[in-house]
Amino acid sequence: MRSARRIGVVSPTDHTENPLRARGTILILNLSMRTASAPAPPVLDRPPTATGTCCQAVSRASATRQCPATANGFQRLTVVHNGAVPDTSHPPSSSLNRQVLSLSLPALGALIAEPLFVLADSAMVGHLGAVSLAGLSLASTILTTTVGLFVFLAYATTATTARLFGAGRRRRGLRAGVDGMWLALLLGLGTGALLGLTAPWLTRLMGAHGPVAQAAVAYLRASSPGLPGMFVVLAATGVLRGLLDTRTPFVVATGGAVLNVVVNAILLYGVGMGIAGSGAGTAIAQTAMALALARPIVREARAAGLGLLPHREGLRASLGSGTPLLIRSLSLRVAILATVWAATALGDVSLAAHQVVNALWTFAAFALDALAVAAQALIGTALGQAQRDSDDSAATNTEVDTATDTDADARTASTTAGWSIDELLRRMLAWGAGTGVLIGVLMAAGAAWLPRVFTSDAGVIAAAAPALLVAASALPLAGVVYLLDGVLMGAGDGRYLARAGLVTLAPYVPLALLIGGGVLPGSSGSTSGLVQLWIAFAWVFMASRGTATYLRARGTAWRH
Repeated sequence: MRSARRIGVVSPTDHTENPLRARGTILILNLSMRTASAPAPPVLDRPPTATGTCCQAVSRASATRQCPATANGFQRLTVVHNGAVPDTSHPPSSSLNRQVLSLSLPALGALIAEPLFVLADSAMVGHLGAVSLAGLSLASTILTTTVGLFVFLAYATTATTARLFGAGRRRRGLRAGVDGMWLALLLGLGTGALLGLTAPWLTRLMGAHGPVAQAAVAYLRASSPGLPGMFVVLAATGVLRGLLDTRTPFVVATGGAVLNVVVNAILLYGVGMGIAGSGAGTAIAQTAMALALARPIVREARAAGLGLLPHREGLRASLGSGTPLLIRSLSLRVAILATVWAATALGDVSLAAHQVVNALWTFAAFALDALAVAAQALIGTALGQAQRDSDDSAATNTEVDTATDTDADARTASTTAGWSIDELLRRMLAWGAGTGVLIGVLMAAGAAWLPRVFTSDAGVIAAAAPALLVAASALPLAGVVYLLDGVLMGAGDGRYLARAGLVTLAPYVPLALLIGGGVLPGSSGSTSGLVQLWIAFAWVFMASRGTATYLRARGTAWRH
């Protein structure tokens, strides 16, 4: 082992860091420093345990380690090794900004790829006739709702993997990820089978009859075999996000969208399967995506010496962490259904205008959701790193942890170590609010003409424009809400989010029902009623969610 070239010693009262370059591999130093003039100690292979020494390891997860000043005269030491790990004691702001962008931009691409499935299906099925297109609309609504309820599979695995990864426990993180993917597969098999059996009943429940109902059932039964793959995609995406990799899900999602178009074209037009061919093509694409995303995780697990069979304890833990997030998803779905019910009750024009505003709001939400994904991964990793640092500082006989994976893994896990949790939280919230302001300004500027992209109906345009201004004004608030959701999800605080989701329904759902029923003054008009509905959703509901998550985030309970 090569010795350090220089060692910087500072007094206990000097709070300025003096990290000096050193050469060599991982250093474990035993330094006796009762006086500043003491001779430089030797570099040892292992830290001795003799009383009166200050033992400190320079670990693979951090560029610097310090020996704290003690009452009997020990002085503080800062050591930096050969530069394989960057000094992050005072990281520039641009480094975190680049990391946020490197995580959120691919995440945005992956989020947008899923709606492209529906757009591609709609464009192709539309050429089969109005009945097939109406059946697809009904079936895709059922499928989107089903997948949306199980999105917790991605959120739960992101939080668990990121925290373990940040703590240097990559093997445990991969083990949790593998178990999460098994849980997703089992849930997908059960849900797919149930959906295929109940498809006729679900379409009747949605009010469809005759040829439209038959087309919807054909699509649902052809696409339901793809649900196991889609659920595995959710879980595997969460694992990769937890490993700070959002690029792979983006590449796979893009490839899946292209494959979906090609297979659909073959089955619809070449084979002549009709709308069922579209459903089968989607199922094939989703299964291929699952295999593509699972491959790197399986490869990493095998390299780490992990078995690929599920563990009962791991399945139970994955289900336990995901159940609260399922409750949260259900509460959000209730709010959305209440909004749609109110818009429907206001009349056809209001419902059509609501669809326009909601489509643009959803598009904006993709960008905010991508930032929330970055927040989940960064916060989870930072909390794990903080726990690792706490464990290191508490250890009296510190050695390099041979169970904590490779140098490259530790370097990646330490990229947020230079930022405190509070600093990271403030920066992420600034990103959320700033992005909300930017998109809100653009949406407000286009409020007069954006509805014309969707319709030429003068009544719908007149009703949508003012409601769009209301939605645009609330996007900065929504940006903060989405980021706080991401922060708490990354911390694994699902139980609080579940309770908060139920509580925030209390002020909104009754208000939406009153607006839909025309009880409030001015709510009976198509334009004024829709404006009131969007004030209730974008401001009252979002403010309720924001208040609940802000009160939690300002405390420290979620950090443990």
